[in-house]
Amino acid sequence: MDEAPRPTGELTLRTLAMPADLNAAGDIFGGWVMAQMDLASGIRAAERARGRVVTAAVNEMAFAMPVKIGDTLCIYTEVAKVGRTSITLTVEAWAQRYLSDRMDKVTDATFVMVALDETGKPTPVPA
Repeated sequence: MDEAPRPTGELTLRTLAMPADLNAAGDIFGGWVMAQMDLASGIRAAERARGRVVTAAVNEMAFAMPVKIGDTLCIYTEVAKVGRTSITLTVEAWAQRYLSDRMDKVTDATFVMVALDETGKPTPVPA
Protein backbone atom coordinates (compact mmCIF):
# COMPACT_ATOMS: atom_id res chain seq x y z
CA MET A 1 0.00 0.00 0.00
CA ASP A 2 1.36 3.42 -0.98
CA GLU A 3 1.91 5.97 1.76
CA ALA A 4 0.00 9.24 1.39
CA PRO A 5 2.09 12.16 0.11
CA ARG A 6 3.47 14.42 2.82
CA PRO A 7 4.27 18.13 2.78
CA THR A 8 7.83 19.22 2.02
CA GLY A 9 9.48 21.93 4.08
CA GLU A 10 8.65 23.60 7.38
CA LEU A 11 5.14 24.52 8.45
CA THR A 12 5.31 28.32 8.31
CA LEU A 13 1.68 29.48 8.36
CA ARG A 14 -1.72 28.02 9.27
CA THR A 15 -4.98 29.87 8.72
CA LEU A 16 -8.67 29.09 8.51
CA ALA A 17 -10.60 29.46 5.24
CA MET A 18 -13.66 31.61 5.97
CA PRO A 19 -16.81 32.58 4.02
CA ALA A 20 -15.37 36.05 3.24
CA ASP A 21 -12.64 34.29 1.18
CA LEU A 22 -15.09 32.63 -1.28
CA ASN A 23 -15.16 33.13 -5.03
CA ALA A 24 -18.36 33.16 -7.10
CA ALA A 25 -18.23 29.36 -7.52
CA GLY A 26 -18.33 28.81 -3.75
CA ASP A 27 -14.69 27.72 -3.37
CA ILE A 28 -11.95 29.68 -1.64
CA PHE A 29 -10.54 32.33 -4.00
CA GLY A 30 -7.19 31.29 -5.50
CA GLY A 31 -5.81 34.78 -4.94
CA TRP A 32 -6.37 34.36 -1.20
CA VAL A 33 -4.40 31.10 -1.24
CA MET A 34 -1.59 32.81 -3.17
CA ALA A 35 -1.58 35.70 -0.67
CA GLN A 36 -1.14 33.23 2.21
CA MET A 37 1.77 31.62 0.34
CA ASP A 38 3.32 35.07 -0.15
CA LEU A 39 2.95 35.86 3.57
CA ALA A 40 4.65 32.56 4.50
CA SER A 41 7.46 33.24 2.01
CA GLY A 42 7.99 36.67 3.55
CA ILE A 43 8.12 35.24 7.07
CA ARG A 44 10.64 32.54 6.16
CA ALA A 45 12.80 34.80 3.95
CA ALA A 46 12.87 37.65 6.51
CA GLU A 47 14.06 35.18 9.15
CA ARG A 48 16.83 34.01 6.82
CA ALA A 49 17.77 37.53 5.68
CA ARG A 50 17.45 38.90 9.23
CA GLY A 51 15.66 41.89 7.77
CA ARG A 52 13.15 43.27 5.31
CA VAL A 53 12.32 41.30 2.15
CA VAL A 54 9.99 41.78 -0.80
CA THR A 55 8.55 39.39 -3.36
CA ALA A 56 10.44 39.65 -6.65
CA ALA A 57 8.90 36.74 -8.57
CA VAL A 58 6.55 33.78 -8.35
CA ASN A 59 6.70 30.90 -10.81
CA GLU A 60 3.66 29.28 -12.41
CA MET A 61 0.99 28.15 -9.98
CA ALA A 62 -1.64 25.54 -10.86
CA PHE A 63 -4.40 24.49 -8.46
CA ALA A 64 -4.87 20.73 -8.08
CA MET A 65 -8.02 21.00 -5.96
CA PRO A 66 -10.14 23.60 -4.22
CA VAL A 67 -10.01 24.83 -0.64
CA LYS A 68 -13.40 24.85 1.09
CA ILE A 69 -14.88 26.88 3.95
CA GLY A 70 -13.62 25.55 7.26
CA ASP A 71 -10.47 23.95 5.86
CA THR A 72 -7.22 24.91 7.56
CA LEU A 73 -4.76 26.12 4.94
CA CYS A 74 -1.24 24.99 5.86
CA ILE A 75 1.69 26.63 4.08
CA TYR A 76 5.04 24.84 4.06
CA THR A 77 8.24 26.62 2.98
CA GLU A 78 11.77 25.52 2.28
CA VAL A 79 14.76 27.69 1.37
CA ALA A 80 15.94 26.24 -1.94
CA LYS A 81 18.72 28.72 -2.76
CA VAL A 82 20.34 31.82 -1.33
CA GLY A 83 21.87 34.26 -3.80
CA ARG A 84 23.70 37.51 -3.12
CA THR A 85 20.51 39.53 -2.40
CA SER A 86 17.80 36.93 -3.12
CA ILE A 87 16.28 33.93 -1.42
CA THR A 88 14.44 31.31 -3.48
CA LEU A 89 11.84 29.25 -1.64
CA THR A 90 9.73 26.26 -2.57
CA VAL A 91 6.25 26.77 -1.15
CA GLU A 92 3.43 24.22 -0.82
CA ALA A 93 -0.17 24.89 0.16
CA TRP A 94 -2.06 22.01 1.80
CA ALA A 95 -5.67 21.94 2.97
CA GLN A 96 -6.40 20.15 6.21
CA ARG A 97 -10.02 19.26 5.57
CA TYR A 98 -12.67 20.56 7.96
CA LEU A 99 -12.93 18.48 11.15
CA SER A 100 -10.59 15.86 9.67
CA ASP A 101 -6.95 14.77 9.71
CA ARG A 102 -7.00 14.49 5.89
CA MET A 103 -4.44 16.71 4.14
CA ASP A 104 -4.69 17.48 0.41
CA LYS A 105 -2.02 19.33 -1.56
CA VAL A 106 -3.69 22.32 -3.19
CA THR A 107 -0.81 23.95 -5.08
CA ASP A 108 2.89 24.77 -5.00
CA ALA A 109 5.17 27.43 -6.41
CA THR A 110 8.65 28.89 -6.24
CA PHE A 111 8.89 32.36 -4.69
CA VAL A 112 11.91 34.62 -5.11
CA MET A 113 12.33 37.16 -2.33
CA VAL A 114 14.87 40.02 -2.29
CA ALA A 115 16.47 41.43 0.85
CA LEU A 116 16.26 45.23 1.20
CA ASP A 117 18.16 47.71 3.33
CA GLU A 118 16.56 50.58 5.27
CA THR A 119 16.44 52.73 2.10
CA GLY A 120 14.64 50.05 0.08
CA LYS A 121 17.66 49.01 -2.01
CA PRO A 122 18.69 45.35 -2.46
CA THR A 123 21.17 44.30 0.18
CA PRO A 124 23.30 41.17 0.60
CA VAL A 125 21.76 38.25 2.49
CA PRO A 126 23.90 37.38 5.54
CA ALA A 127 25.94 34.18 5.26
